[in-house]
Amino acid sequence: MNAGRPELNGTVGAVSSTHWLASGTAMAILEKGGNAFDAVTAAGFVLQVVEPHYNGLGGDVSVLAYKAADRRTTAVCGQGPMPRTATPGHFHALGLRQIPGSGLLPAVVPGAMSAWMRLLGEYGSLPLRDVLDAAIGYATDGFPLLPDTARAIQVLAPLFRTEWAESGRTYLQGGEAPRAGARFRNSALAGTYQRLLREAETASSDREAQIAAAENAFYQGFVAEAVDAFTSGAPVLDATGRKHHGLLTGQDMATWRATIDAPALLTYGNLAVHKPGPWSQGPVFLQQLALLDGFDLRAMGLGSAEYIHTVAECAKLAFADREAWYGDPAHSDVPLDTLLSPAYTAARRELVGSEAAMDLRPGSPDGRQPWIPVQQPDELPPADSEWMAQMHSGLPTIVQATAARGDTCTIAVADRHGNLVVAVPSGGWLKSSPVVPGLGFSLGTRGQTMSLAEGHPNSLAPGRRPRTTLSPTLVLRDGEPYLAFGTPGGDRQDQWTLGFHLAVTEFGLDLQSAVGTLAFHTDHFPSSFTPHESRPGVLVVEENCDPSTVDALRRRGHEVELAPAFSLGKVCAVGVDPEHRFLRAAASPRGSLAYAVGR
Repeated sequence: MNAGRPELNGTVGAVSSTHWLASGTAMAILEKGGNAFDAVTAAGFVLQVVEPHYNGLGGDVSVLAYKAADRRTTAVCGQGPMPRTATPGHFHALGLRQIPGSGLLPAVVPGAMSAWMRLLGEYGSLPLRDVLDAAIGYATDGFPLLPDTARAIQVLAPLFRTEWAESGRTYLQGGEAPRAGARFRNSALAGTYQRLLREAETASSDREAQIAAAENAFYQGFVAEAVDAFTSGAPVLDATGRKHHGLLTGQDMATWRATIDAPALLTYGNLAVHKPGPWSQGPVFLQQLALLDGFDLRAMGLGSAEYIHTVAECAKLAFADREAWYGDPAHSDVPLDTLLSPAYTAARRELVGSEAAMDLRPGSPDGRQPWIPVQQPDELPPADSEWMAQMHSGLPTIVQATAARGDTCTIAVADRHGNLVVAVPSGGWLKSSPVVPGLGFSLGTRGQTMSLAEGHPNSLAPGRRPRTTLSPTLVLRDGEPYLAFGTPGGDRQDQWTLGFHLAVTEFGLDLQSAVGTLAFHTDHFPSSFTPHESRPGVLVVEENCDPSTVDALRRRGHEVELAPAFSLGKVCAVGVDPEHRFLRAAASPRGSLAYAVGR
């Protein structure tokens, strides 16, 4: 499905993101003389303004960056850790068996601000004012409110009026939910950006020093003080139906900064595929690729029953390993080298049969015995209103117009200098927790992805990063920049982007054709988000799939569930044409919001 869109090719820059205003902002930065890292950062801040139901300044971000001058790919981890006082015992003492999906209890250190500042400071070239200008403008002067955002505010309006008062002041107009298409402003958020910029410019005239000063103002200054006062103040209603105090403190924020690390890597033919480390779900993409390398996908045919079956069965195996082995590598011994090794992969590949597997089958790397904690559900009060049902869910399912969970954003940029970068921001959305008074944004609730059972790599522990679903991909071909892409979609990101990747690298499709190919995924494994549901054997396929293919999948034992046509995922991609070195861009037509720009 191209929906009339071509793959864009140019020489100045290529941009793709989940919102046209972010894409336009990124291209404007490139036109101004900035590089890809300036552009992606500017677009990231704009997304915080224009897609508040999907991400925010209090959320998190995962970034992969290829810097041409160094010929090196790095991962920026913008996933903040759990507070120092967050222990399983604390939650058990509250009578909870899992971490709730909303409110203040699951709040982690906001990671996005530090990650963007690290990327901008070390890789960018423009002053902070130039990078923040567009976000400040949209927050101050307004932007057209998306239908999904309007719907989210409308549903949550009773909560905002009665419990989350600061959210009401931020998102309601005269006590009422604004309509789709209305000019919407967030003056408090604009004030936060402006104060960060003002304190940065007061501190120094040096570019790098200003960026560091803005980061410090956030994590050690007025933002941290406001967060501390809020979380230690009055208890807040959350998904449990009760009110709880938060655990996050200003001290937690003061002692953390985003890191720049070596990414996880799989060499696959002449391709070097980079993903975030096992603090994310990113390596499942690499495990799937390694497993699929032993099958002749081209002979099967793109979108055939055999192809979909094989890809889905490999996904089940990779995600089972995610559940058993992934977690914060700074706190856990994650056997990633073994999980990606040829011998381990070959043994796992033998488990792929002609019938759909119904069990969750993690492997035993280095002879270790796998363990997947069972998330014990809480006995929640009846959801007698739609807004309470939304609080029970850890994802912003209010805006779920299709079978896809539409959380998260994506921005990818390629520039004329040979730089390539892709970021997946999320968290801190308007339903996650109340807006922090005076700041105009909510805190992220990624802590809900952790288990209260002790001894697992993703068990709750003070200072440990919860395993995030945010999963950008960056690919080099013969050592040169080739592809950078991502998608919204929670747990499903590394299935939908895998389909795009295979369409390009195995079947030779151009980027725009590849983002429009048939999408599918399995929900065989537990969801990362409260209430951590799984649907063993379920295979979700867009209904534009050939009916004979659906029948063949069902004969193989898959419980096929049809989603509306062209509804799964929203892949945004940029790249470099290996022959002519043109910069390429494409954006999924799904949802009619993602947009690519190239010149």
